Amino acid sequence: MVDAIDVLGRVPLFAGLSREDLGRLGERMREATFPAGDVIVREGTRGARILAFFVILDGTAAVTFEAAALSTLSPGDYFGEIGLILDTARTATVTAETDLVCSALSAWDFRAFVEEHPGVEAALTRALEARLRS
Repeated sequence: MVDAIDVLGRVPLFAGLSREDLGRLGERMREATFPAGDVIVREGTRGARILAFFVILDGTAAVTFEAAALSTLSPGDYFGEIGLILDTARTATVTAETDLVCSALSAWDFRAFVEEHPGVEAALTRALEARLRS
């Protein structure tokens, strides 16, 4: 298993944060595990899980939209930010391809962390624009 702080540091949203800030973020996150085949988030749904933002620590997940494959996520990849930022329904379905270990953050902790770190908000906006274009 990889170090959660190292993985968080490689997430583009958090790349500019100090190791200390990454540690603070890590303290707000909790480990979430999903067996292969488990649907973690489903497009079109809202608030199905208390945990809303996920960073993959181990394993892979498939991203689909209207049953069409979009991408495969692996350690260091993240998902869930679009619904949090726009306060909207999930824009895609994410399914564990293998047993999956994530570091997960609730919507309220995510928003509080972003408000405390303005650099994250700017990176989040750029990442959101890129995701919506793709």
